[in-house]
Amino acid sequence: QVQLEESGGGSVQAGGSLNLSCAVPDDSYYMGWFRQAPGKEREGIAAIFTLDRGSCYAESLKGRFAISHDSAKNTLYLQMNSLSPEDTAMYYCAADPRPRWFPCDTGITDFRYWGQGTQVTVSS
Repeated sequence: QVQLEESGGGSVQAGGSLNLSCAVPDDSYYMGWFRQAPGKEREGIAAIFTLDRGSCYAESLKGRFAISHDSAKNTLYLQMNSLSPEDTAMYYCAADPRPRWFPCDTGITDFRYWGQGTQVTVSS
């Protein structure tokens, strides 16, 4: 089974930025980022379709986080700005061959491929 691998996590001070990346299989057309803080449920951050780069975001994170995909590199990115300690969590990427007519929805967790996560820690 294909296992995705995230990179770019680490420790940063409040107000800082990080850019996460994730190599995805070339049969994947719908991709997303999720995070899970200790003691909390997994939260959808953003998702994107590679066909037309149509994307959607969790309302609370829109404006600070940006999802993108480089088709030449088959790589998914998550640019995170103005980070706060509340953003501390394990961040996961996910990918799926879902066709474009599916709705973009950060609440969907039914992905074929998942990464093992990369830790992001934001200190005050």
